[in-house]
Amino acid sequence: MVTNVTSLQGATEERRVAEAGGEDQLSSFVRNIFSILERTEYRRCESGEDVENIYRLRYKAYRRTDMVPQNPSQVVHDDLDDLPNCHRFGVYIDGELVSTLRIHHVTQAHASSPSTTVYPDVLLPRLAAGQSFIDPSRFAADPEWSKAYPQIPYLTLRLAGMACFHFQAPYCLSTIRPDHAGFYRRIYESEQIGDLRDYPGLNYQVVLYQADVSAIRLRSFVRFPFFRSTPMEQRLMFGRTAKGEPAPLTILPTARYMRHAA
Repeated sequence: MVTNVTSLQGATEERRVAEAGGEDQLSSFVRNIFSILERTEYRRCESGEDVENIYRLRYKAYRRTDMVPQNPSQVVHDDLDDLPNCHRFGVYIDGELVSTLRIHHVTQAHASSPSTTVYPDVLLPRLAAGQSFIDPSRFAADPEWSKAYPQIPYLTLRLAGMACFHFQAPYCLSTIRPDHAGFYRRIYESEQIGDLRDYPGLNYQVVLYQADVSAIRLRSFVRFPFFRSTPMEQRLMFGRTAKGEPAPLTILPTARYMRHAA
């Protein structure tokens, strides 16, 4: 019988993921994030006050560092927010909105997103060849909460990984400031695939990075077990609500339950 070495390696990595959930295996950094997850809720923001609140939070956060020009409405919103492949989220700690993230599932049928707007020459040929992407954008965190909880980016960008798994998208894009690239290289092993360019409405230029989801999935779960999620949580986050049914108000992160079950 011929042994499949790749399968054995995969099984070994899966065991490491499970073992990472043990209390004695967790670093203080990971323990701290799990403790905050106990107080965290996610909310799909589809209409009304929820949407207005995340637009105002974007403005508050971006104006703090002069990322966007002043405007009388004090909101940050664009046409990409209203596309059918767009999902907008608020992240809440103890019932307070602390951060927000927008996610586009980019396919040949729904090719509009922040990254394809700025890098059509890089991405559109790949979409035409059948590839798909998750494109997270408009990350914003409340400045005061960020001082108390520097872990907020991890709680928020956890949504991007869930989107990759739910939509089975092999790549996650990041159109970001060059000085933020170190975070994405360190956490997601992202690689730069687009040069420095202007982004509409921002006061700085951006670069395009890409993470290969399948290549980093198991290693990420070992290092950062709080990125894990169940298919049910993914469906609640990204599944379309059937006509006549209410959308879920809040969604609890399942990584904390998977941790106790490991």
